[in-house]
Amino acid sequence: MSGTYNSRMTLSYYRRHIFFCLNQRANNEACCAQHDAQAAFDHCKSRVKAAGINGPGAVRVNKSGCLDRCAGGPVLVVYPDAVWYHYVDASDIDEIVDVHLVGGRVVERLLLAPDIGH
Repeated sequence: MSGTYNSRMTLSYYRRHIFFCLNQRANNEACCAQHDAQAAFDHCKSRVKAAGINGPGAVRVNKSGCLDRCAGGPVLVVYPDAVWYHYVDASDIDEIVDVHLVGGRVVERLLLAPDIGH
C-alpha cells in the first residue's frame, strides 16, 4: 500500500457514499430518470460541497446505474449505513444532507420500505 496513513481518516477513503440512481429504461418502463434524478444529484452535490462535507474522509456523491428498486423511484442509498431513501424534491435532498450526512441521523419519513423492489 502506498501513501501515508492519516489517523484522522477511517479505513475507508470516504466516510460516506451517497449513490443516486440515474438509470433510464427503454420502453417507458418505470425508472429514476423519469423523476429528474439528475437534478436531485446535482443539487445534492452542490449542497454537500456548500456544507463543507465533501472529499476524502467525508462524503462522496456518486451517480449510479440501476439500483433495482425502481418501484420506489427515485431512490438513493447512503453507504456504509445501508440506508435507502425515496425523495420527491430538493427540500427532501436538503433534509437528507442536513439530518443524515451532517447530523448522522436517519430521516425516517423518507425511508424506502424494505419490500420495495423492481
